[in-house]
Amino acid sequence: MATLKLKKDAGSSAPDKPARAPLRSTGMKKRPTLSQAQADRAEREARYQEQLRQRFGDQPPAEFTRRGEPSRPEPTGRKPRPIGPSGPRRDEAPAPFQAQARPPRERREPLPPARRADPMAPPRSGPNTAFGRPSGPSGPSGPRDTSSRNPSPRHGAQRDNAPRNTAFGNSRPAPQRPNPRFERDDDEPVYHAEQPGSLRLSKRMSELGIASRREADEWIPKGWVRVDGQVVKELGSRVMPGQRITVDAQARHQQAQRVTVLINKPVGYVSGQAEDGYEPAYVLVKPENQWHDDNSGTRFLHTHLRGLAPAGRLDIDSVGLLVLTQDGRVAKQLIGENSEIEKEYLVRVQRPDGTRLPDSELALLNHGLELDGEALRPAQVEWVNDDQLRFVLREGKKRQIRRMCEAVGLEVLGLKRVRIGRVMLGDLPPGQWRYLRPDEAF
Repeated sequence: MATLKLKKDAGSSAPDKPARAPLRSTGMKKRPTLSQAQADRAEREARYQEQLRQRFGDQPPAEFTRRGEPSRPEPTGRKPRPIGPSGPRRDEAPAPFQAQARPPRERREPLPPARRADPMAPPRSGPNTAFGRPSGPSGPSGPRDTSSRNPSPRHGAQRDNAPRNTAFGNSRPAPQRPNPRFERDDDEPVYHAEQPGSLRLSKRMSELGIASRREADEWIPKGWVRVDGQVVKELGSRVMPGQRITVDAQARHQQAQRVTVLINKPVGYVSGQAEDGYEPAYVLVKPENQWHDDNSGTRFLHTHLRGLAPAGRLDIDSVGLLVLTQDGRVAKQLIGENSEIEKEYLVRVQRPDGTRLPDSELALLNHGLELDGEALRPAQVEWVNDDQLRFVLREGKKRQIRRMCEAVGLEVLGLKRVRIGRVMLGDLPPGQWRYLRPDEAF
């Protein structure tokens, strides 16, 4: 096989092709000289000043005046350094920045002491002074000049006297923080002042049965609590008894998710925290111990064990109905200071000599005994059979029934709680539990 090789003619292409232009052509924009740049800048400045004179006259506003304009001297009295064709050269060091001197402040008068609003006084009309702001143009920093403020047509005349932030031409009202030294008007809540007769918001919510104190302290920072229609987010806020307290739907929903559990506590379990090697009763709350006849309609979730606490106690040797709840309202109903919920017990007793308890001693069990130096509330004590008494109490001191029986010479052989309020133990087997039904209430 033959191979052909083509040779390029060296003299045929070079003279006919035009020469290639260099990469840096003469078509690039030429940089102006320093004198041309200064002349262009002076021309633009002249056009800008002419526009200002046509719009504002001889005295344009301060925010439209250039820092280097010689016609408006600085407050310090020094003439600004001109910028333009006669300005500094590039090889000269720039002048240091000089902040404009502020005008001297007026001497402020001492603030008056915080006044206490009279809760019985009729409401007064005036601008909103929510969260401790005083009514009127005066504020925590003294009186302000509001003559140059323009009223906002969008928000009405209530904001005419509000201090405004004029930095950088901003005419919106400057934000003000709540000042606890001031109080609200008589027709608005007092949240911070120690006004006579006021109560902590969480305590007042507990008294009204809205929530427990712990729940209230959890809801307030979340903004779920309103006093007279206004949101309160600060813990420790105080209200007057006549004020209206409401909570948001989120709080109601969270409260509805909390459960109450009823247990038939056997012997050998303590009601609260584990002690002396004995297990607490809440360890029985698990799926395999749920009563098969539980018709509450609530499905077991592990979140139901979170924050589950006993509302009332049974000692380690006692059995019967024990309430564990996540709902602070239920706990307050059952063990609150002013609780009037009845608790019914069946107590098996005997006397050392085997005789029956005299009627005079039985009357003392109903009313007339005292424990720890305090008289007990009246109780209902009666015989069920020859060796069993029925106790109905409205209080629950530590080991109260056993100590009452010892005071009249009775020995307690067994104690069982069968009812709390309108909720009965019923057929719930020992060691098992069920949910409180929606139609049940203590």
